[in-house]
Amino acid sequence: MNSESKPSSWRNFPIKQQPVYPDLQRLEQVEQQLCNYPPLVFAQEIRDLKQHLAEVSAGRGLLLQGGDCAESFADFHANRIRDNFKVLLQMAVVLTFAGRRPVTKIARTAGQFAKPRSADFEEVDGVTMPSYRGDIINSAEADPQARIPDPTRMLDAYHQSASTLNLLRAFAQGGLADLHQVHGWNMSFVEASPSRERYQDMSDRIEDALHFMEVCGITSQTAPSIRETQLFTSHEALLLNYEEALSRIDSFTGKRYNCSAHFVWIGERTRQLDHAHIEFFKQIENPVGVKIGPTISDDELIRLIDALNPDNEAGRLTLITRMGADKIAEILPGLIRRVQKEGRNVVWSSDPMHGNTVKASNGYKTRQFDDILRELRQFFAVHQAEGSYPGGIHLEMTGEHVTECTGGAYQISDSDLSTRYLTRCDPRLNADQVLELAYLITDSLKKSV
Repeated sequence: MNSESKPSSWRNFPIKQQPVYPDLQRLEQVEQQLCNYPPLVFAQEIRDLKQHLAEVSAGRGLLLQGGDCAESFADFHANRIRDNFKVLLQMAVVLTFAGRRPVTKIARTAGQFAKPRSADFEEVDGVTMPSYRGDIINSAEADPQARIPDPTRMLDAYHQSASTLNLLRAFAQGGLADLHQVHGWNMSFVEASPSRERYQDMSDRIEDALHFMEVCGITSQTAPSIRETQLFTSHEALLLNYEEALSRIDSFTGKRYNCSAHFVWIGERTRQLDHAHIEFFKQIENPVGVKIGPTISDDELIRLIDALNPDNEAGRLTLITRMGADKIAEILPGLIRRVQKEGRNVVWSSDPMHGNTVKASNGYKTRQFDDILRELRQFFAVHQAEGSYPGGIHLEMTGEHVTECTGGAYQISDSDLSTRYLTRCDPRLNADQVLELAYLITDSLKKSV
């Protein structure tokens, strides 16, 4: 990547999923303000993450990426941030023990405000209005005036992201991440679960391991790694005006980084090789991801890899597959074989959420827990069969006790969805479903060791 190239070059390319701002002068003013604001994350942190992901691509680590479908200005408070942080750590402990590898934790937070939509307009209560595209762009309020894209929302997104990052850093270094405490939360989950007997053995073995370490003198007081953790942030870099404004040249290396997050990804709807999002991603040094759906060919995938990682740098590129439980076994093997044949360094990660979205009998958009689990298990099985390494998991999830995905040990049904259906866009796994999923894929993880 050329540090002399301009991050604004994307403006000369076709672009999808962007708002049409009526006040271009105000848009330019906001972009200039953001250009002068401090970075949200720092270049060395981004380089640290890239090194972690290089280890994952070599089969020496695991990637866990998860968080909200879309962050909200209205629901911004410390408890939500804390609960999402806790459930990510809880899942990571189970995966670390089962996979016998360190888990790199990346939260979908502090920037996950923009969402792609299938249409520019939607009808709400008989009134046609612009589609809601995330709080960074317009309001979810069912009012045509509130749906007009407003560039000042980018400033609100920046300030909320800064506050979120500040709190997450405090949690990660201030004791909330203590391994004994996290395991205690998991034990509480196991004791309350209807499927307790399925998880009890592993929980007991984790507890034994912690006691053994204590006997050996490895405690929260003697080992910082027991009481602290490292957490990275990520979001879909959809609104390129915001992403460009927060890009910076690193004074130590002279290279350009997108300092809105440690890791950014391109969605399935915006990964066209001759379009703006690919062009922007070529200009930044961050580790990046790209969502891969069932329509991609192996030739197109190789062209995409070469566009985003021309130097074949380990840790630079994560392929996030979102195939659907009924399609992954048919499509993924050929893609893996081609990537292996071409010798490309990538991290393979599974998003088992987006390919399994359905409409419930009562009209709610939902995902079935069994479909999510089935796609994840097939992801691991296909990689094992192909001699490839399944490096990561990418989930839309929350620490809240929502009722948005059906199934799981608590048997959430279509009729339960209305109880606590809180998402702004897509259905998320709740805290219990996330932990249940972690325990249920441990056998698949062990086979990949």
